[in-house]
Amino acid sequence: MDGKKMDRTKIEQGIRLILEGIGEDPDREGLAETPMRIARMYEELFGGLTEDAAVHLEKTFHVEGGEMVIEKDITFYSMCEHHLLPFYGKAHIAYVPVGQVVGLSKLARTVEVFARRPQVQERMTAQIADALMEHLQCAGAMVVVEAEHMCMTMRGVKKPGSKTVTWAARGVFQENEKLYGQFLMMVAGSRGQ
Repeated sequence: MDGKKMDRTKIEQGIRLILEGIGEDPDREGLAETPMRIARMYEELFGGLTEDAAVHLEKTFHVEGGEMVIEKDITFYSMCEHHLLPFYGKAHIAYVPVGQVVGLSKLARTVEVFARRPQVQERMTAQIADALMEHLQCAGAMVVVEAEHMCMTMRGVKKPGSKTVTWAARGVFQENEKLYGQFLMMVAGSRGQ
């Protein structure tokens, strides 16, 4: 990203203001260290703001052929940028390589880069697909993300267990219905287990 570091002091001040705003005493025993704990937690939860997915996708390995590669059920946790409440679930990724593949763990790391930002699921899904296309120079990429949003399950409409599903198709996945369908069928199979 742009190399900015998080400012722990500002986060701590903000949390103190929130605690005061809800009528709490930020200096009472149970809350005295909460601003510091939240600042440290935010460094972890929003660590993707200072990361570039290219770093994880730059080391590739030569392969013959160009068959679809799928990584399913990548668990992620993110924060909705509208309410700063978590949304979490699974990402399923497929790409069709053109002479090179990336290590499988790098796909999960790519999901993490985009999940660890204030985010909306639709954008995150597209960002992952676009990063694969750009950095792997693959023939196509497809990403399906299924998530439960706490902003919908613990507040507002209060519908726990509801899932939002988003997908992004690029390259051959947009052009080849059979390939597109094959990936969706494999993803659906993982949900039925």
